[in-house]
Amino acid sequence: MEIGIDSFAAAYDESSRAVPPSERLRNLVEQIEHADDVGLDVFGIGEHHRQEYLDAAPAVILGAAAARTRRIRLTSAVTVLSAADPVRVFQQFATLDLLSEGRAEMVVGRGSSIEAFPLFGYRLEDYDALFAEKLDLLLKIRDNEHVHWSGRFRPALTGQGVYPRPVQTPLPIWLGVGGTPQSFARAGALGLPLMVAIIGGEPRRFRPLIDLYRETGQRYGHSPDRLKVGVHALGYVAETSQEAADEFFPGYARAVTDVGKERGWPPVTRAGFDAQRGPHGALLIGNPEEVAEKILRHSEALGGISRLTFQMNAASLPHAKLMRAIEAIGTRVAPALKGELAAAS
Repeated sequence: MEIGIDSFAAAYDESSRAVPPSERLRNLVEQIEHADDVGLDVFGIGEHHRQEYLDAAPAVILGAAAARTRRIRLTSAVTVLSAADPVRVFQQFATLDLLSEGRAEMVVGRGSSIEAFPLFGYRLEDYDALFAEKLDLLLKIRDNEHVHWSGRFRPALTGQGVYPRPVQTPLPIWLGVGGTPQSFARAGALGLPLMVAIIGGEPRRFRPLIDLYRETGQRYGHSPDRLKVGVHALGYVAETSQEAADEFFPGYARAVTDVGKERGWPPVTRAGFDAQRGPHGALLIGNPEEVAEKILRHSEALGGISRLTFQMNAASLPHAKLMRAIEAIGTRVAPALKGELAAAS
């Protein structure tokens, strides 16, 4: 199982103090470098187009990190493909792949926030059609140097070459999904690895959807080794469980409550947060041993997962605490997990 970190480059710290944007991005690249140093497998950068975040251009951030890392894989988390040009997305990540000597990936999705659509001139009414068409084009570009393609939302390609070409053939593309059966089935039909965002509730409720993904993939002739499942989860590790919870909760509660006002969710309470930290809840918050055990339970409940990424900066934690958590995940959580999995096999 691969273990990694995802970041949304939050522009504020836990006390709602605005951090100078250049400092925040320097810290983020330092976090990616530290994740590489402690042996983590992957680091992902999200994509948002709003004031609270600095990740509107994830490939640029990952390019800076490529020059300062040696082995960690560098991915988007996720690329909002519906509001992007697949040609430019491919060119950006192919360039990242060259800079990193074959360590680039992308996770593509429709996006859970809608601000990118009006910003780039797209209609929300076309939400699903945009993604389906642009994913089709992106995969054609990945598999063909010269592309013949036509669609509704972009001028046709009539054999033009798309450059540069990446080191990896094919460039890894994961499909990021929330909770709709159609998204899981689409990933299976295409034989794409799946990244599931599980940020609340009980992860085991996703098992029927993951089974649908695997069954669809097999029905379309894809081998089981192509049908990888990853999980993106809210998590944080500290020396003790109480310390982890007390440090994570204030910023998490503020951020999720603010998002909930837009989406009709109830305010976050400490009781609800603590329940989500329990054995079957989605939050991976605790000491290293507790978190490793919980990841194993989640993997078993979901029929086995290939990758787990921690989303820590939902709580807008300061740089020093994130650096300590990254070290704990790399030096204690990941080795414990891999040891247990090796013993079980």
